Amino acid sequence: MTWLEDRAVAVITGAAVGDALGGATEGWTPEQIEERHGGRVTGVVGPWYPDWRTARPIAPYHKGDGHVTDDTLMTRALVEVYAKRRAHLDAYAMAEDLVPLMIGEPRWVPELESTALLLQRVFLAEKWIVARLHYGHVDPREAGVGNVVNCGAAMYVAPVGVVNAGDPRAAYAEAIDLTGAHQSSYGREAAGVLAAMVAAAVAPGASLDDVVAAALDVAHDGTAAALRAVVETFGDRSVPPGTDEEERALAALVRETVAPFDSVGPRYREMSMDARRPSRTKSIEELPAALAFVLAHRGDFRGAVLAAVNYGRDADSIAVMAAAICAGLGGTAVVPAEWVDQVGDASRMDLRETGHLLASAAVDILKADRERAAARAAFLEATA
Repeated sequence: MTWLEDRAVAVITGAAVGDALGGATEGWTPEQIEERHGGRVTGVVGPWYPDWRTARPIAPYHKGDGHVTDDTLMTRALVEVYAKRRAHLDAYAMAEDLVPLMIGEPRWVPELESTALLLQRVFLAEKWIVARLHYGHVDPREAGVGNVVNCGAAMYVAPVGVVNAGDPRAAYAEAIDLTGAHQSSYGREAAGVLAAMVAAAVAPGASLDDVVAAALDVAHDGTAAALRAVVETFGDRSVPPGTDEEERALAALVRETVAPFDSVGPRYREMSMDARRPSRTKSIEELPAALAFVLAHRGDFRGAVLAAVNYGRDADSIAVMAAAICAGLGGTAVVPAEWVDQVGDASRMDLRETGHLLASAAVDILKADRERAAARAAFLEATA
């Protein structure tokens, strides 16, 4: 594979692995996770509830057993839009191409163990996209206003970083435009920053320092403050956790570090009264937590992902973000093939094919970028 193909496949497969592993522990505390599974989770585990269809009527999903969640299903849909347009995307692409995929093309949904519309699997914050764009006919650039502010846009935005490889500011700008149709405030900001981090990570020769620099360069408001707090706390670590006790201490410190910026509050399933409302001072928890685990594990894929999985709370999305960064830096070599195969087989998805599909679109997009840059440079030379 070319460098770009390798990184695209790594980001897609890595994020899907993080999603599947984290889906089984989402919503719980580290202590509850260890009690349920007899210790820390080290790979694919079964569902929390044996009676998963009826245990939580609002979410009758078979999480666990290697099943990807809506994070990966939405990522795949976004990749399909890139493959169709073979160009940079904006909020109108969300309305014109992503929404039709959500409501018009049945596909296998692992957590439902059936073929269904993507709309029927995504949660309310993502159903908002269809309600506002398809039924409400809202201006796509403003459709995200009024939605709950959460990680819903950031969880599937990694492909934007790949098609803007090596250009974090362009990735940020594209993600901010695209996800304006879905999110607002610090939820939209997190999507832009994660796209920038992935764009930095997939550049040849990139380091963890480059990813951090990209994040701090583009981030604003509470998101920037949360990321700075994480970098100050974990940025100088050179030795990753080596024992279960050190991992537990890391999780506690991550929570302590990001808690001042998180609106959800200490009990994930019993959210604070001001949870997920627009704010200039808050941040989603998932992005800074993911960066904290990546920094503490010095970019090691397995270590960062498992730390996110055992953290609980929104474990699948935290693991998705940590995985995308680590996979972008290390390529397919760092994403455990046995996990990719296990998750792909359980979810009935060819995860590597999705990565190749993204790479094929990115090649055309980056080629057009080069041509525009050359034409612009020629113009500036002629007018200097």
